[in-house]
Amino acid sequence: MDKRETPPNSLHTHFVDIHEVLPEEEEEEEEGTVRIEDKEKGTTRMEDKEKGTIRMEDKEKGTIRMEDKVNRRLNKQSNRSLRDARRPHNKTFSRQVSLETGFSVLNRESKAKDDRRVLPRSGHSFGGFDSATRIGVEARNRGDFSIFKTKSTLSKQNSLMPTRKEKGMEAPKIDGAARLDDESVNRSVPAGRYFAALRGPELDEVKDTEDILLPKDEKWPFLLRFPIGCFGICLGLSSQAVLWRALSISPATKFLHVPPFINLCLWLLAVAVLISVSFTYILKCIFYFEAVRREYFHPVRINFFFAPWVVCMFLAIGVPPIVAPETLHPAIWCAFMGPYFFLELKIYGQWLSGGKRRLCKVANPSSHLSVVGNFVGAILAAKVGWKEVGKFLWAVGFAHYLVLFVTLYQRLPTSEALPKELHPVYSMFIAAPSAASIAWQAIYGDLDGLSRTCYFIALFLYVSLVVRINFFTGFRFSVAWWSYTFPMTTASVATIKYAEHVPSVLTKGLALSLSFMSSAMVCVLFVSTLLHAFVWHTLFPNDLAIAITKKRLVKEKKPFKKAYDLRRWTKQALTKHNSANKDFDGQNEGD
Repeated sequence: MDKRETPPNSLHTHFVDIHEVLPEEEEEEEEGTVRIEDKEKGTTRMEDKEKGTIRMEDKEKGTIRMEDKVNRRLNKQSNRSLRDARRPHNKTFSRQVSLETGFSVLNRESKAKDDRRVLPRSGHSFGGFDSATRIGVEARNRGDFSIFKTKSTLSKQNSLMPTRKEKGMEAPKIDGAARLDDESVNRSVPAGRYFAALRGPELDEVKDTEDILLPKDEKWPFLLRFPIGCFGICLGLSSQAVLWRALSISPATKFLHVPPFINLCLWLLAVAVLISVSFTYILKCIFYFEAVRREYFHPVRINFFFAPWVVCMFLAIGVPPIVAPETLHPAIWCAFMGPYFFLELKIYGQWLSGGKRRLCKVANPSSHLSVVGNFVGAILAAKVGWKEVGKFLWAVGFAHYLVLFVTLYQRLPTSEALPKELHPVYSMFIAAPSAASIAWQAIYGDLDGLSRTCYFIALFLYVSLVVRINFFTGFRFSVAWWSYTFPMTTASVATIKYAEHVPSVLTKGLALSLSFMSSAMVCVLFVSTLLHAFVWHTLFPNDLAIAITKKRLVKEKKPFKKAYDLRRWTKQALTKHNSANKDFDGQNEGD
């Protein structure tokens, strides 16, 4: 066998070529004499390799034939050259065995220089890496988007079927790529894995030390790049419809003479955007259901699955008077609040029962979306005439808001701290107490002590975020930023309701200021969204968050021991050495 070093390939490992010699090319041994006797034909063949002669004896015919071995070897070499000339060049092959990872590569000689086929091994490498997983990642990085399709199981099974040539050359093996698909795609990714592998305001950016299942430098299909966070656009527009309806009919802002036409335009725009976003995401659920599952297990994006139903309830609350009557039918509340309630049963059950997705593990400011819907549902229940149902939802929402608020505010040392990039989502703290204040007033018809307490909490949190303006700077634009506008709008509506019961120049000025700030923010985001979508074409980049692996593929380096650890180890070693010498000297003296 011939071994020689070759330069590293695309996997950045060092290989050693092991050229396999075919049986027909092996030379015979050069020592001793070989006797071959054929009893059926009655012939005997004697070969003397030292003298280089061959003797053929036929017992029946009584003939003896002597042949020079040198001539026979020349004939053998000529026959071999003819056989090599007839043989196709692309059938010669060699194995390259990696010294680091332990997997082998079949290198065929062909016109294409880089035509190499990976021969999977057991998957356990010498260096501690999972070679089969790495090979599966390399295959996915070529652009195999089918792993996130709805019916990807059948396509993965067909792609793993070996061809006829591979059946003849490869032995039965355990496919590492299949294990990668099973673990990294079909199974749920732990919540802590998202925090460890991702960064950014919405945990949508992959860290430099992580690898993903899809190529980063290739543009993905549109549906695969369409995130659930797009419903944040609907949240911002629908809440603005509620705000401008309150500005047009509230006695506290009657001096502004706001026409109801603005409320109608915003309401129609919000309905159109909701229909388009919902239709697109339904298509994503049909064609790329595996990607939707990844978003569902994402600790931040799971909360945006509540957003469509909150948007529908906002549209029902802010419906213009010329479109619908003042009192709505209870079936509207059932249609919008029913799916929300069943989804929160699932999420709240995970928070309560514990496990990998308990509240202290997955809590983040975006979790307020799963709480604020209870207060919005209570407002809609009061509007349809079901005040007792509204009281029930208010109690459920307020109880979970207290738990979530304490969890996020206390930040226990045992829980993982949110990264600095998550600071902008702290605006979510304003939404729940503001909606709770509005809901309490809608249910009981009065802005009493509890309602004012919730409003003052929201106002204090609003001011504390405004003075920390640096929290909201230095981050790139994303469609998920739309979801941060509705807390500002909800606080503005709560301020208008407070100004109705406590009329003064200060309260009216505060209501006007907060309303102007929220509307200006929505206008800025709306213009930015149009520019990124139709001018710069950067509104929907590759959604890297859904393509992370279940486990980190890079071997983590162990931290170096600290200086005092080294000193302690050295001291212990010297002590043991001295004690051993004393014992040895004592034995010698005793002898």
